[in-house]
Amino acid sequence: MARLAISLSLLVYWASLSRALPGIEERAAASSLLSNASATASGAASATSAAASPLPASATVSAPPEFETVPPASSNPNAPIFPVGDANVENPQATRGSLGSSILGPNNLQVTQQNPDFLAPPTTDNGDVMNAKWPFAMSHNRLQTGGWARQQNIEVMPIATQMAGVNMRLEKGAIRELHWHKTSEWAYVLKGTTQITAIDQDGKNFLANVGPGDLWYFPPGIPHSLQATGDDPDGTEFLLIFDEGDFSEGSYSQYVWVWRQALSGATGVTCCRHYPERADDVPIDATFLLTDWMAHVPMDVLSKSFGLPISAFDHIPSKELYIFPAEAPTGETAVSDPAGQIPNPFSYALSQDPVTPLNGGTVKIVDSTKFKASTTIAAADVTVEPGAIRELHWHPTQDEWTFFISGQARMTLFAAQSNSRTFDYQAGDIGYVPASFGHYVENVGNDTLHFLEIFKSDRFQDISLSQWMALTPPALVKAHLGFDDATIAMLNKTKQTVIQG
Repeated sequence: MARLAISLSLLVYWASLSRALPGIEERAAASSLLSNASATASGAASATSAAASPLPASATVSAPPEFETVPPASSNPNAPIFPVGDANVENPQATRGSLGSSILGPNNLQVTQQNPDFLAPPTTDNGDVMNAKWPFAMSHNRLQTGGWARQQNIEVMPIATQMAGVNMRLEKGAIRELHWHKTSEWAYVLKGTTQITAIDQDGKNFLANVGPGDLWYFPPGIPHSLQATGDDPDGTEFLLIFDEGDFSEGSYSQYVWVWRQALSGATGVTCCRHYPERADDVPIDATFLLTDWMAHVPMDVLSKSFGLPISAFDHIPSKELYIFPAEAPTGETAVSDPAGQIPNPFSYALSQDPVTPLNGGTVKIVDSTKFKASTTIAAADVTVEPGAIRELHWHPTQDEWTFFISGQARMTLFAAQSNSRTFDYQAGDIGYVPASFGHYVENVGNDTLHFLEIFKSDRFQDISLSQWMALTPPALVKAHLGFDDATIAMLNKTKQTVIQG
């Protein structure tokens, strides 16, 4: 009788669920379970009526498969409602199937065209996930004679607590003046050639020309300079990564000050509930510039420190130069140094590394095992062909800062406890994935997708969902997902990274 009561209760529950679910597929799923529940109730009634007769010794009572304890997931593909960035979509509407409705008020068409999954999210999206997209095109641009710089940090992308980015352009010969930071600086050259110089704490110097697809890295506090060579008449452009999310390439922002005050428990200051509760261990960071410092030191002190007459400083700038024009460098050799050269070069020719070909793309991994100087930043340089996907995976302990170089992409972040959100990306966009958040990157365009995965770590690490399933006892996988033996046999026991769709 107890089993009959439970089965009848399930029957009533699934019947009410079937009426409540709005989608055709959801109702179909509930109806299937309703049929199963009816059969179970009927079987329970039969078993009750026969209870007076003793069961044969060989009789058993079987429970439904484990994966049938909840409704099956919808088979809806949930593709974007229109191609990402399609300028031909003239009247996009906030509808997906029977959900949503038309837009009656004003609408920013260009932004909507670039973000179909904001307008009409897949039905798999749920709950609350912070914004994980920022286009450099929306960053304030600092214009200088000879170039420009625009940045992203927690001021514009609060989820990105571990890293910040700067996109910088130098015309031929232009110089990003001698400077240093309390954070490390990692760079990827997008176009042209940049000549870098530096010295370390032992007085050993370094000079190198860094070309497209190549990297440089300066540890915290190491003074350095950047200059566009004459190799490309257009100069150079590059991406800079700093290993603190509140890094500011320019002035120290009031917003970041308020954030720090709130985290340190200052009276009357509240802010930013999503930020990590850390104050003492986050350095106040900006950029220390040569000209800015010297303009704020008394002349007699400069004279004593350099051992030069005061007249030698008659022409130093009265304030910072930051970026300024100059003649393109002609040499590629560092100044003769009695202390010798830096033992671990600050540059790395990633463009010369062989790619690892994959079924649907390529990957290059670079971390401290290859680029020994880069002790706090690791990266993957990934390409994904149309229709292919950077497989479902996560990074165990480190956040991912993603930069899209070309193509159109779609990425869903799974933040646990049913929280999930989908984002669309184009060239010049930044993505961000907190540590352990499950995600994928799908090429939803017609051209090769090229992007960088960047981590605040000395090593690159990821865990493949498919590989995990393939290396888990089959009975466990069957119990969770309802896979049969043939399906389990198709799972790859080696990491695929990129998979052709």
